[in-house]
Amino acid sequence: MDTNELFSLPLDVIMIPAQVILSLVAVYFFILGMSGLAQFRTPKVHAPQKRFALVVPAHNEETVIGPLVDNLMALTYPKELYDVFVIADNSNDGTAAAARNRGATVFERFDTTLRGKGYALEWFFAKLFNMPKKYDAVVVFDADNLVDPQFLNHMNNRLCDGAKIVQGYIDAKNPHDTWVSAAFAMAFWVANRMLQLARYNLGLSNYLGGTGMAISVDVLKEIGWGATSLTEDLEFSLKALLLGHKTTWAHEAVVYDEKPLTFKQAWNQRKRWALGHVELFRTYSLEFIKEGIKKRDLVLLDAAMVILQPLLVICMGIFSVLGLIDSFFVDIYTSIFKYIWPPLLWELVSTLQIIYPFLVIWLDNLPKRIVKWVFFHYPAFVYSWIPIVFISFFSKTRVSWSHTIHTRNISYADIMRQR
Repeated sequence: MDTNELFSLPLDVIMIPAQVILSLVAVYFFILGMSGLAQFRTPKVHAPQKRFALVVPAHNEETVIGPLVDNLMALTYPKELYDVFVIADNSNDGTAAAARNRGATVFERFDTTLRGKGYALEWFFAKLFNMPKKYDAVVVFDADNLVDPQFLNHMNNRLCDGAKIVQGYIDAKNPHDTWVSAAFAMAFWVANRMLQLARYNLGLSNYLGGTGMAISVDVLKEIGWGATSLTEDLEFSLKALLLGHKTTWAHEAVVYDEKPLTFKQAWNQRKRWALGHVELFRTYSLEFIKEGIKKRDLVLLDAAMVILQPLLVICMGIFSVLGLIDSFFVDIYTSIFKYIWPPLLWELVSTLQIIYPFLVIWLDNLPKRIVKWVFFHYPAFVYSWIPIVFISFFSKTRVSWSHTIHTRNISYADIMRQR
């Protein structure tokens, strides 16, 4: 095919370069995903020695805070090496009393101007640094979480190996409740293996997921928290990476998170995340691209791909709409995929993208009953990200923090019985 034929249709001048770029993005995610099919790096096992402050920001979480505190108090790590702190943040229910009655140390914060998890953590860390008892690391959990008994042992292993920032495996408390909670769980399971474990295997930097994350106190003191966007976890990861601190991954350190039950709840939560991610895109994308190219640093360039996700989602959405028009109505651009790589390779990449959820369920021994929701509901859930990101991309990102209401009072034993 010659150049004149390539650029013969109305949108070729835009769509041909776009297809080249998107094909490179597809190759990148294909390589990344394949790198998560096995765990190549095994951490050493160390005797318990690191001292942990377990921190739970909680806003009106009376229903779920009790089971979490009970769960944390029963971890298999030596009791003298960790303490549980609950930040009752602008709570007007029984959160503080419920946590205190179960043995947690409770700090109550009232500030209706600086609202949200990021501000609550920043407020508490300033107090933690001045406490007589000193800790090696802070571990942050959400109030609706439950934690594997071995969680701190795995974090201790990572920190003893030299890691400074560690993210644990985010599982689901309630994947069987509704198709929405199932799809939400599936999205996290795929990300845990095909993105997080993959990056860990390749020696890249992982990113924090908001809960089940351990951060060395010396790093917090060095760079401060300073993360108050709607995605404060990713913001801190990026800020730390620019200062030379990579985030690592602990695939075996599992924390169970409550997933939304309805599509409306899931939409609102994901829109909050999308707004935060768009803000980070606007703030950090050019800096990471520039530094990555300047230093020829694959870690920084990979982080740039994470930051560029909102833009990539919008481009993929536009590409999908134009593709449907081109396929069913009128030819408006030339498809070049069959010319830039063998069709069989493209089919392989596309097929693997489809079977990733099934591979993840098998490899991580996840609940098999969820397979019934993978065929139709999970793709619908994934594609619903496109309008969410599109709306967020053109919206004001500094909006009032909205609280997700948690209602599932589940014990750790309940979760294990469902597996």
